[in-house]
Amino acid sequence: MKDAAQVAAGVWLPDDTGGNRLTLGLTGGIGSGKSKVAALLAQWGAGVVDTDVVAHELTAADGAAMPLLRAEFGAQVMRPDGAMDRDWMRAQVFADPGVRQVLEAILHPMIRAETQRQLAQVPGSYRVAVVPLLVESGDWRERVGRVCVVDCDPETQVARVRSRSGLTPETIRRIMNAQATRDERLAVAHDVILNDGMTSEADLLQRVRRVHEQWMSSLQAGR
Repeated sequence: MKDAAQVAAGVWLPDDTGGNRLTLGLTGGIGSGKSKVAALLAQWGAGVVDTDVVAHELTAADGAAMPLLRAEFGAQVMRPDGAMDRDWMRAQVFADPGVRQVLEAILHPMIRAETQRQLAQVPGSYRVAVVPLLVESGDWRERVGRVCVVDCDPETQVARVRSRSGLTPETIRRIMNAQATRDERLAVAHDVILNDGMTSEADLLQRVRRVHEQWMSSLQAGR
């Protein structure tokens, strides 16, 4: 059991088992490779909850957010299958910053609540919340004990996202411009995993393994 100061500092956060586990926030810009890093950590025993996955669940055809989104934006927010039309929504957000505020006011509290619920229950040596907008949200920084940034140069981000999504470079850069800058992310990082255009699969594996072992050492030292 950790002492009160550790828990209060946010390094060790309670879970549904009655104990406390190290809780980390994993973030990075679009195309940085957060999902790949998270998959490695999960493979090595971490309990991972991805807020993007949670958001997709909430905005799926039977997602809990869809009635609220339809009430706010009308039937055009939905695809024929009943899920949120992400292309339509993206266009509205780009056209009107006020739409982004309304969308976030609906989704963000639901995403936080569901992510916290899953983090409290997920098994693992430590917990990882994958949060693309962690830096932009002071609330999320208060919910994790450490922040790990997957760092990447903007040119590589554009190339990666374009190859997997088919979005235009202009659209990708508009998404990037709506996120925190590279410097802003690095300024709040406790740990940094470089995954730029020069990073090989072997390099990334080694870098992720290094931080994982450091966190496991902290976990053992805190017991």
